[in-house]
Amino acid sequence: MKYTLGIDFGTLSGRAALFKVGSPEEICCSVMEYPHAVISTGSEFANKMFGGLPQDFALQHPQDYIDVLKNTIPDVIKKSGVKAEDIIGLGIDFTACTMLPIKKDGTPLCFTDKFKSNPYAYVKLWKHHAAQDKANRLNEIAHERDEKWINSYGGKISSEWMFPKIWETLDKAPEVYEAADSFVEAADWVISRLCGKETKNSCTAGYKAMWNKKYGYPSKEFFASLDKRLENVIEEKFSCPVSPIGSKAGEITKEAAEMTGLCERCAVAVANVDAHVTVPALGMKEKGNMLMIMGTSTCHMLLSDEDRYVPGICGSVEDGILPGMIGYEAGQSCVGDSFAWFTENMLSGEYKAEAESRGISPQQLLAEKAEKIPAGKSGLLALDWWNGNRSILVDVDLSGMILGMTLATKPEEIYKALVESTAYGTRMIIENFETHGVPVTGLYAAGGIAVKSPETMQIYADVTGLEIKISGSSQAPALGSAIFGAVAAGKAKGGYDSVFEAAEQMGSLSDITYIPNKKSKAVYDKLFAEYKVLHDYFGRGQNDVMKRLKKLKDE
Repeated sequence: MKYTLGIDFGTLSGRAALFKVGSPEEICCSVMEYPHAVISTGSEFANKMFGGLPQDFALQHPQDYIDVLKNTIPDVIKKSGVKAEDIIGLGIDFTACTMLPIKKDGTPLCFTDKFKSNPYAYVKLWKHHAAQDKANRLNEIAHERDEKWINSYGGKISSEWMFPKIWETLDKAPEVYEAADSFVEAADWVISRLCGKETKNSCTAGYKAMWNKKYGYPSKEFFASLDKRLENVIEEKFSCPVSPIGSKAGEITKEAAEMTGLCERCAVAVANVDAHVTVPALGMKEKGNMLMIMGTSTCHMLLSDEDRYVPGICGSVEDGILPGMIGYEAGQSCVGDSFAWFTENMLSGEYKAEAESRGISPQQLLAEKAEKIPAGKSGLLALDWWNGNRSILVDVDLSGMILGMTLATKPEEIYKALVESTAYGTRMIIENFETHGVPVTGLYAAGGIAVKSPETMQIYADVTGLEIKISGSSQAPALGSAIFGAVAAGKAKGGYDSVFEAAEQMGSLSDITYIPNKKSKAVYDKLFAEYKVLHDYFGRGQNDVMKRLKKLKDE
């Protein structure tokens, strides 16, 4: 019997899961919370090392990723009782764009004495939004120059992506920019720690770094138009060639074997993104299928055989998700984060005491109470922009809002309105795709919310009017990574020679599906119409009060 290992690096933790080749069966899993978590304004590490951080910073410490490898992989091997030599492949996935500056030998600048107190030398997490001014200017210049590649990103590059973050470093900390031999995705950096050589995966290059399979990166002239110092950024900081997803990055080195307990001949797949790698974990392969990976945020992955311009999406990349298909990405910056924020900060002692007495979490209590409220009964409507809007407005300076509250409004009504708002945001994304000629014919879901919150999933079905199928694995990204690990190993060593073959054998769906309730759908159609009015009024420049308030706060 052969096995394959998937390692899923999330926003707050990393997890390793072991799977039997040829089956979606999870043998065991090990999870480690990042010791430094997210380094942001007010965090203990930020105060100690930097004397604090500005708003919109979201950093991480790369040592946390190494500690995940050191702890979770040996733990999985020990708990499973599987022999290391029977683990033939390994794949990893990561949040993205999550980037860091490194030296030629792979040392992160923040590991050096010179830069350990400089925040720009650390990992910039996907939700680092301090480069919004750079993204705004980049987009203006791209359109002024009529750069064709911008259409592959819905007409806008997000502040979450690679080059706005690099430009921010150049502008705010030129000493870090000069000292860096490369700016790399954390996913690629972890792969280099495992197999001893730097690779650059086509998924993050395509979706997050403006790389195109046919044409490469934008021209030197474009980068020079941003900032003369960026003219040679590709030659100087991106010399590593791009490797396609589904290919083999290398094999476990002697040093990595000692660190993890794996065998040196274990194959290592080229890195991938958590959302994109999840698609084969559900066995998806048909055009029109959209997958929602639902957690702190949501990513929407859509398969198609046509490359069309769809404004406001995150990207459309050939072979970006599965070979031979166009993979579209869209997303919402804040989903589970908003539910958690409300639960942690806005509940009375009475609610917390009730949850404790019943032995359930406060959020579960709210979900139960909210489920009993008929659609539209609360009189509330919310906008889901508590961490900005990723799609389709691509604007991190937008903020959340709740409309319709009275002195009789209850916490569970607000909680339900927040859940509904995220469903409306997903429907906006779906309708945007369909308006621009990319139909959505099937809806799938994976991630913590999809597996653990049936109340939320029913609302999504009612709002979108689509049946929703659920992942059969609670560790879908890790399963997807394990599938790519099996492909990296190849058929000759007990794995597979194609992602499609591996996905057919190892991908799985739950028996649970969510069917739209016609009565609720009719009410949500009316509420969604009101949501669209608010969406355009506050999000498309009719009233920029959210941005004015943010500017006043910053001042």
